[in-house]
Amino acid sequence: MKLRIKWVEGVSFLAETESSHAILMDGAPEGGGRNLGPRPMETVLAGTGGCTAYDVITILRKARQQVTDCHIEIDAERAQQDPKVFTRIHFHFVITGVDVDSRHVARAIQLSAEKYCSASIMLGKTAQITHDYEIRAPA
Repeated sequence: MKLRIKWVEGVSFLAETESSHAILMDGAPEGGGRNLGPRPMETVLAGTGGCTAYDVITILRKARQQVTDCHIEIDAERAQQDPKVFTRIHFHFVITGVDVDSRHVARAIQLSAEKYCSASIMLGKTAQITHDYEIRAPA
C-alpha cells in the first residue's frame, strides 16, 4: 500500500491514496490549523471504525443476516503526554435489521476484533479496546 502526503499550507496536508482518493487533514486553530479537515488522529480512528464495520457487515452477510443498517459510535481517549497514543477505545455497534440473531452479531464483532481488523488489532497494542452492540428493528 502506498500513500502520498502533500503539505498544503500551515498544518494542512492532503493524503492521496493508492486507490486514487484524497483526504484533506488539518490541525486545530490553536495548533496553527484552519480546521479545513479532520485531524490526522481522527482519520486513524475513522479508518479503524471503517475497518471493523467492513468486517462485521461482511461476516453478517455471509451468515445470511438481514441487516439493513449499521453504524458504530466510537469513544476514545488519548494519552496526555507525547506520544499521544490512543489509550482507550470503545466501539458501540448499532445493527438494524429483520430477525438479526444476537449470537451472529457478537461473533462477527469478536472475529473482527481478534482476527480480521488489522487497524484495531494494531491499536490494541496501546489501547484498551472494548465493544458492545444493540440490535434494532427497522422503523
